[in-house]
Amino acid sequence: MADTIRRASYYYTTAPDKPGEGARLLGVLRDAGVNLRALHAFPSARKSQVDFVPSDEALFLAAAKGAKIKLSKPKTAFLIEGDDRPGALAALLARLGAAKINVTAVTGLCAGMGRYGAILWVKPRDVNKAASALGAM
Repeated sequence: MADTIRRASYYYTTAPDKPGEGARLLGVLRDAGVNLRALHAFPSARKSQVDFVPSDEALFLAAAKGAKIKLSKPKTAFLIEGDDRPGALAALLARLGAAKINVTAVTGLCAGMGRYGAILWVKPRDVNKAASALGAM
């Protein structure tokens, strides 16, 4: 099966870099019935940045607003899924490299049952060019 690559809107927030903060954020979203397609968090300037890729943007935005979670404007990343195999991400990164597109960040993981998934970021000015190079939906 071919890889499925699609653009996805994501939002980020910053939160204190302390124990329990991620559980608090995710608990608020869980309680509102929000499902996430992807989540990525990392330290940034003595805080944590948390990137959310919601399945239902309207529900996610309403839940965040209700919980007073300050979000960024929507940004674009690429969600990738396919059959797990050696070099799956290497081939995609090679296509971007050949198109002279720098990857800002990428996270890939085994999804089990012979599948893998990844989320990939490029600079906003490169999103359309990257979509073309990747054959994204």
